[in-house]
Amino acid sequence: MLAIKDRQLAIGASKTVQDRGRVIIRFAGDSGDGMQLVGNRFTDATAMIGNDLATLPNFPAEIRAPAGTLAGVSAFQIHFASQDILTPGDAPHVLVAMNPAALRANLRELAPAATIIVNEDAFTRRNLEKAGYAGNPLEDGSLREFRVHRIAMTTLTSRAVEGIEEASSRDAGRAKNLFALGLVSWLYGRPTEVTERWIERKFADRPTAARANLAAFKAGWSFGETTELLDVQFRVAPATDVPPGTYRNVNGTTALSLGLIAASVRSQLPLVLASYPITPASELLHELSRQAEHAVATIQAEDEIAAAGIALGAAFGGRLGVTATSGPGMDLKAETIGLAVMLELPLIVIDVQRAGPSTGMPTKTEQSDLLMALHGRHGESPLPVIAPSTPGGCFGAAFEAATLAIRYRTPVILLSDTFLASSSEPWRVPTAADLPEIDPAFASAAADGEPFAPYARDERLVRPWAIPGTPGLQHRIGGLEKADGSGNISYDPDNHALMTELRAAKVAGIARDIPPLTVDADADASLLVLGWGSSEGAIRAGARLARQQGCKVAVAHIHHLNPLPANTGDVLRSFDRVLVPEMNTGQLAELLRARYLVDVESFSKVAGLPLFASEIEGLIEERQA
Repeated sequence: MLAIKDRQLAIGASKTVQDRGRVIIRFAGDSGDGMQLVGNRFTDATAMIGNDLATLPNFPAEIRAPAGTLAGVSAFQIHFASQDILTPGDAPHVLVAMNPAALRANLRELAPAATIIVNEDAFTRRNLEKAGYAGNPLEDGSLREFRVHRIAMTTLTSRAVEGIEEASSRDAGRAKNLFALGLVSWLYGRPTEVTERWIERKFADRPTAARANLAAFKAGWSFGETTELLDVQFRVAPATDVPPGTYRNVNGTTALSLGLIAASVRSQLPLVLASYPITPASELLHELSRQAEHAVATIQAEDEIAAAGIALGAAFGGRLGVTATSGPGMDLKAETIGLAVMLELPLIVIDVQRAGPSTGMPTKTEQSDLLMALHGRHGESPLPVIAPSTPGGCFGAAFEAATLAIRYRTPVILLSDTFLASSSEPWRVPTAADLPEIDPAFASAAADGEPFAPYARDERLVRPWAIPGTPGLQHRIGGLEKADGSGNISYDPDNHALMTELRAAKVAGIARDIPPLTVDADADASLLVLGWGSSEGAIRAGARLARQQGCKVAVAHIHHLNPLPANTGDVLRSFDRVLVPEMNTGQLAELLRARYLVDVESFSKVAGLPLFASEIEGLIEERQA
């Protein structure tokens, strides 16, 4: 429930202001209605106020699903608060529905007594039929448990735009999302300046469209201020428990790109990203393609196999080689990743996981590539696997992936997912000088003229990184097994066994460089809830809710999946029960059972949706009933 404290302030003649600690709003409409744009603009205005926030876009996979149908509904959810929050929220308190399909697709997910704001003009017989309604839900009493505001947004937008010279009815139709944004901005006291400046920049070369959108936005704000339909305005105070610093709003994709650029700068290695377009990983290619001034080269390859080969070739040539994809592309990159293991070259492979095998549900989230990342290659080919847990945390994960790849001469798989890639949050911008240097430690020819030993290893079992063309460093490369030390091709069985053991021991030794698994535990807690990747926010928020009900629980989160933190087994054995919630059919739970012989309980969710805090709360309470 929301804690509401009335604060009687005069707004016009009859309106009051209520303070709220947190609010969850979902904008929903047809995929052509601009819901992602509206959500992002509302997010920017919210960030300016200083609220803590988290967002969750949700859009169809089809480029243009049939207008007005359930398949074409696009939505954007934002959770903002006056205190620290961990997720984009479970059940929205407010739904802005631009058509009947948007209402029907989202109705069952609303909080009890939620507010629904609908574009009444869109509730025509034809649109109701396309959404599967036999009658009009605005008139049949089916929405009686909600507070419904019926607003003729299309008509009101047309009236606001009709006085603008050269503005067409099409301009008005496209601007109704800005009317909705203006209305909700008024309702929750968002500043208008940030949106007005954005409109001016966005449509700088189209002055008629700029005036139309600005008029629609102001009309929405004015309607909220003057209508008798809305007699209460809400305020969410700035967050006070956020550490001081410079913040910017980022999604996981932007944070990944910044982390890779930072690693390139601190290692002084030019960054090369080779990728093939695939949802949702394509956005990383788009993001980095705009960063040429930071010595970033991006290549859109002809296919996934070529992309992996280009990235590995870049690594061989002394660059920071990166390739990014989603699940199906990982299948195609597997052979080249195996070659990178054999060559022992630094390569970063980013997998933005999505739901289902094959094309599945390409715009929905899942964590189902874990076992593939760990074992989905031919031969014995171990490599490090890490997973960020928050959008902002993608920065540190990308920087660490580059650090491990360079330091240990190994490919590294970074497991992001659709939820992290598209969700956003305030991110504290680090100081560049505070980031550690990454020393590539390229090989150089011996001063005494001794022949180069390309497979000699240091104390971490790391072999040299020899840049082609460097005098005195001639050696063979390729996928065939090499002799220890000399690098000559070898079919000797004892040598192959040794090289297999050395490659595995090198990766296992990374555990010395990663922090131990930390546990947030109540005294006398017997239940540990353990997660990985993007489930962290839901798990910690669910534990917070359960603790408010008197439950005793411990929470831990794994960021390094191979090698696992050295104390993982000790942590698991410290509790009577271990619960692992995952957005797959129990892959981490299966791995932990096999490795540590602990009776791990699994909670699986494969609905294309993220885990919710309320689900975790329920799981904890069930086990302590």
